[in-house]
Amino acid sequence: MPKPSWLAEPEKLWSPWKLEGDALIEGKQDALLLALKEQQHAGIDIVSDGEQTRQHFVTTFIEHLNGVDFEKREVVKIRDRYDASVPTVVGAVSRSKPVFVEDAKFLRRHTTQPIKWALPGPMTMIDTLYDNHYKSREKLAWEFAKILNQEARELEAAGVDIIQFDEPAFNVFFDDMNDWGVAALERAIEGLQCETAVHICYGYGIKANTDWKKTLGSEWRQYEESFPKLQKSNIDIISLECHNSHVPIDLLELIRGKKVMVGAIDGAVVSCRGKRQASGSCGRSGNCSGRNINLL
Repeated sequence: MPKPSWLAEPEKLWSPWKLEGDALIEGKQDALLLALKEQQHAGIDIVSDGEQTRQHFVTTFIEHLNGVDFEKREVVKIRDRYDASVPTVVGAVSRSKPVFVEDAKFLRRHTTQPIKWALPGPMTMIDTLYDNHYKSREKLAWEFAKILNQEARELEAAGVDIIQFDEPAFNVFFDDMNDWGVAALERAIEGLQCETAVHICYGYGIKANTDWKKTLGSEWRQYEESFPKLQKSNIDIISLECHNSHVPIDLLELIRGKKVMVGAIDGAVVSCRGKRQASGSCGRSGNCSGRNINLL
């Protein structure tokens, strides 16, 4: 969800925080409460933090890890689609302390409703970095999977009911996804008792993504590559981009037996506190539709 203008500039990727120190902590909590109240007002039954405490759905998690240098940057091609300057993996990656757990505890104290929390998936994390240490996408993904599992277990202990992993890379790197990507994701959910979800989208409303979508034709059938493997996986819920896309709805048959989260609102035109949410059409945030479809 868009951030209040007093916290960060809306409609801007990696917008810098306008507050510092304790004021920033309090400002993030205030924004989280506003996002919660808006969801409750809209009648959403499964709520989230609206991602109010993070600048980006991937890099905010990575910047809290050891082994990644944000000052040493290299240009890589993201999702085989566009070039970006990204941080460098310079050593063994590890997590010395929780990243989102205190935020989850804060949200849990303010609602009795089910909570869904989003984390980046291992394959999408490695696609957002330059690896100068492991020199292997697969090895780095497995290391991130272990770190994500640590965070997910603590989020579950903090009262989170659904933990979702965002994996837009699953819609691009089909061979890697089938060879080790889904397995790495299963490592990330190992031992969890709460429900787990994976979200696979086509990307958000930046020009590189919208231009790519224009090349996909009248039917977007990329889910045919990922659904068979995910249908056999231990993931409970599959979340997909649907509204304002050209995904044939009959592809859902490929994940019969799973719960399905369907992106039901075009996020590019959702207004929030008077601001336009320019994130593209997708169901990732979970704030559009709190209800799942049981495809059993």
